[in-house]
Amino acid sequence: MPEISQRAELMPASPIRKLVPLAEAARARGTKIYQLNIGQPDLPTPQVGLDALKNIDRKILEYSPSDGYRSLREKLAEYYAQYQINLTPEDIIVTAGGSEAVLFAFMSCLNPGDEIIVPEPAYANYMAFAISAGAIIRPVVSTIEQGFALPDVAEFEKLINERTRGILICNPNNPTGYLYTRREMNSIRDLVLKYDLFLFSDEVYREFIYTGSPYISACHLEGIEQHVVLIDSVSKRYSECGIRIGALISKNRKVRDAVMKFCQARLSPPLLGQIVAEASIDAPRSYGAEVYEEYIERRKCLIDGLNRIPGVYSPIPMGAFYTVARLPVDDCDAFCAWCLSDFEYEGETVMLAPASGFYTDPGLGRNEVRIAYILCKEDLKRALVVLAKALEAYNRRTDNKQPVSQSSKAGKPDE
Repeated sequence: MPEISQRAELMPASPIRKLVPLAEAARARGTKIYQLNIGQPDLPTPQVGLDALKNIDRKILEYSPSDGYRSLREKLAEYYAQYQINLTPEDIIVTAGGSEAVLFAFMSCLNPGDEIIVPEPAYANYMAFAISAGAIIRPVVSTIEQGFALPDVAEFEKLINERTRGILICNPNNPTGYLYTRREMNSIRDLVLKYDLFLFSDEVYREFIYTGSPYISACHLEGIEQHVVLIDSVSKRYSECGIRIGALISKNRKVRDAVMKFCQARLSPPLLGQIVAEASIDAPRSYGAEVYEEYIERRKCLIDGLNRIPGVYSPIPMGAFYTVARLPVDDCDAFCAWCLSDFEYEGETVMLAPASGFYTDPGLGRNEVRIAYILCKEDLKRALVVLAKALEAYNRRTDNKQPVSQSSKAGKPDE
């Protein structure tokens, strides 16, 4: 039998989606699952976007230009101007989601064997995209004790060698919710200039910042305009994950020309998605304000609730809609799987993402999980109750006993 590729062997399973078979089996048993493992907002897509989809009157659903419709890129340029990011439509390439933008950025800027430095924990698919491009991620690890603040510049410099080609950041951060300060962004800028590196900056959560600190885009940093490749997506800000529309943005003409070769090879970004995205940019201000206020309340509900559970700790995330929490268990991979396969409380359970998958070193993050606060407050409150019950039951087990299952008939854990 022929062997699959070494690249495929190295490709990691998604920590966000790898537990789906267990979740499907739990649902088949009739268990209700509070799904906190994935950043799929439950808030409605802007009505203008939905209306644009319903009212399509085209006779042919044709290929679009490989870099996306100019009308969409013009509207995106106007959108970025609100954040003092000054672009022309030519600086913007529309992609099939932010994921394709990351992949094309790596394929265009990195050679096989090149290295990029990534603060961790980091969005798990960065590793998959690096493997696809033949590149190597060198992690610089932040800690929950420090609130996942950016490690000192000296930690970056320890990793820089002749193969280092770039630094990748996500700001605000997925999975931690951390927001980089101006000082931290300036230190990254200085490294990029000193060592002539690319700065790949994933900024899809810019709308979700819950502090008085300013949003500092990589595009705001002076002197590195030709080094910056910005990654964006409409998925989160308009609750449009399924239309798969993102953007790759750079002032560097050589980078854009290289990216366009990959864009042409995949022909065009999604036609229907571009129609919806372009219309959604015209959503009223009230839409964004209501979404923002809802996440503010959800964040408080979740973080306060987590820190009230014995042994659980979560720093306060300053952006995005995730947090990484430390749990009083020794193996969150096993705990998260057990919650789906062997546990229920009053017919319910929780689905979390083990944080080990957000680190390159599989030994890190073993007692941490990523939680997305993308459910309504009532569901979040109930999910916190179920999580507390799950932790009690999990830690009551002994090595000689099978995992404890709590059904609605089992009552309280101490019964």
